[in-house]
Amino acid sequence: MTLEFKQVEKRVGAETHIYPTDLKLEDGGFNILLGTTLSGKTTMLHLMAGLDRPTSGEVWFNGKNVTRAPVQARNVSMVHQQFINYPNFNVFENIASPLRIQRTPAVEIDKRVAEVAELLNLTPLLKRGPSELSGGQQQRTALARALVKDSDLVLLDEPLANLDYKLREELRDQLPKLFENRGCTVVYATSEPNEALLLGGHTATLHEGQVTQFGETAKIYRRPKDLRSAKVFADPPMNTAPVAKQGDTFVLNDTVSWTAGEQQRGLGDSAYTVGIRPHHITPAARGAGAVPIVGEVLITEFSGSESIIHFRVEGRTWVSQAQGIHPFEIGTQAEFFLDSANCIYFGPDNELVSA
Repeated sequence: MTLEFKQVEKRVGAETHIYPTDLKLEDGGFNILLGTTLSGKTTMLHLMAGLDRPTSGEVWFNGKNVTRAPVQARNVSMVHQQFINYPNFNVFENIASPLRIQRTPAVEIDKRVAEVAELLNLTPLLKRGPSELSGGQQQRTALARALVKDSDLVLLDEPLANLDYKLREELRDQLPKLFENRGCTVVYATSEPNEALLLGGHTATLHEGQVTQFGETAKIYRRPKDLRSAKVFADPPMNTAPVAKQGDTFVLNDTVSWTAGEQQRGLGDSAYTVGIRPHHITPAARGAGAVPIVGEVLITEFSGSESIIHFRVEGRTWVSQAQGIHPFEIGTQAEFFLDSANCIYFGPDNELVSA
């Protein structure tokens, strides 16, 4: 089942929500739309579903132009961030509702609801109403309704965003498995790079209504084609700074420089932008490529067993992310270590030159 955008554009008044986009999703696979809030993820899902129509361009699905086809004419399911279930129906009827609309025989409804309820651990809850369910149980009910319909296209709009950490971990692990061998195309929208990496499949990075890159998730993470894609795929934000290549050395400032790796030695002596993700800047040296860098501590954040430190170097804010609790006093000078082996370099046009 292929889904393709052909020069799809969406404008609302004078505002452009989606710029002209060509995008062909992985046939029958798990596809991710990754971008910050207002990057265009939900708009793209609505265009795919037929809930909205493009201002120009065409949407093709399974070899057919469905640009003008209403949502009712498409075999599509959508699960939203909010727990959208029918309040007057019990769990069984919520799951069964799309099958009743399709006038599926009662025996078949019983069979399919039982199968999907078992898959999502909802069997003991089938007689309960939505108000009697936890948030995770409500979202599993919404997912079950999408699965039972056996849709050709399943759209998931940040479906785990409102769940607690444990439930998110459980469902995140289950989702790709749930859709294996179902013959449908799945599109999952998220603002979290780590979630995209855990889900795998293929990812389209979105920035202000533009798809900046599309491909295998792990490959885009390792080799973003440009600085925009790299920034989308980093949380906390990627650290960037201008550097100069001089022979076999990259120079950040008078006190910080490092030897170019094998992949970078062929680059000409020039000005570049270096990008490095926060977890490659740590309070303790790791490996032979660790480069000391000193800055003024601005903010310290502790999340579980992880430390995130914001510090300033020559007027530019950097972020370090490290395992363990690393207390620093605000306003003091502290030493961090940049892993030069994991630097990514971009040219004057912000296109990738080496990773």
